Amino acid sequence: MTVPVTRNAGVSRGWAFVGPAVLWTLAFFIVPFVMMICYSLWQRAGTGLVRSWNLDNYTGFLDKPHFVAGLQNSLEITVLVTVVSIILAYPLAWIIAERVPRRWQRLALLLAILPFWTSYVVRSYAWLLVLSRGGYLNQFLVGAGIIDSPLEITATRAATVTGFVHFFVMLLTLTIYANLVQLSPNYRRAAMDLGASPLQTFWHVILPLTLPGVVVGAFLTFVLCIGDYITPQILGGNNELVLPQIIMLQITRRADFPTAAALSIILMVVITLVYLAASRWLKMERV
Repeated sequence: MTVPVTRNAGVSRGWAFVGPAVLWTLAFFIVPFVMMICYSLWQRAGTGLVRSWNLDNYTGFLDKPHFVAGLQNSLEITVLVTVVSIILAYPLAWIIAERVPRRWQRLALLLAILPFWTSYVVRSYAWLLVLSRGGYLNQFLVGAGIIDSPLEITATRAATVTGFVHFFVMLLTLTIYANLVQLSPNYRRAAMDLGASPLQTFWHVILPLTLPGVVVGAFLTFVLCIGDYITPQILGGNNELVLPQIIMLQITRRADFPTAAALSIILMVVITLVYLAASRWLKMERV
């Protein structure tokens, strides 16, 4: 004989399951986030803090050109990385989904995600060995007689973008592949029956249906790239600072936690705006 479960018992059981996750989120996200907001509204005075509530750290952002330049560099690099990663990832995902036999697709995906198995710092330093003046790329170019002297690639935007793209191409490949394998072959057959060429079929049928996967991967790329500190620090050096580097400098060199908190909030606002734009676009695509 089963004992009926009352509504209150069901609610209690539900809270018992979600309670640990709620407490974890509250302790390690909500509370630190509220503290960061409070810090951003305070001021640094010598080695201490003045708990005077104002928006000086935010209004002063526009008055400091290097802060604005850091945000601009972050946006430019992130957009460039996202676009290049999409251009490279879509053909790779298409080849895996459409040209690789089904029994070999798992192996192809395994090879695609191999970069995720390596430490992020190790990957950045590996690219430093490849792109430096005495690195493998310059050695090959000089040895082949293509150039006379080694190129200055490290400590440039190109090096930062290269390191980022190496990682995010694989992330986008997975999201696009997940959409491609879910498409029914009937879409292609219907388009061909209506007289569409392979290019027209791709442009008017396949691409619109897989754009949600592209946007999801692009948003993940945007979030991870714009908030990254390690790759710009190792490969980009200090010639062209991005906003995460500026935030770290406020903490490590100036101990200016209020300014660092305000810059972090500004970065989170930018990410939130991009998320709202992406979610709205996805909602429109699903209609």
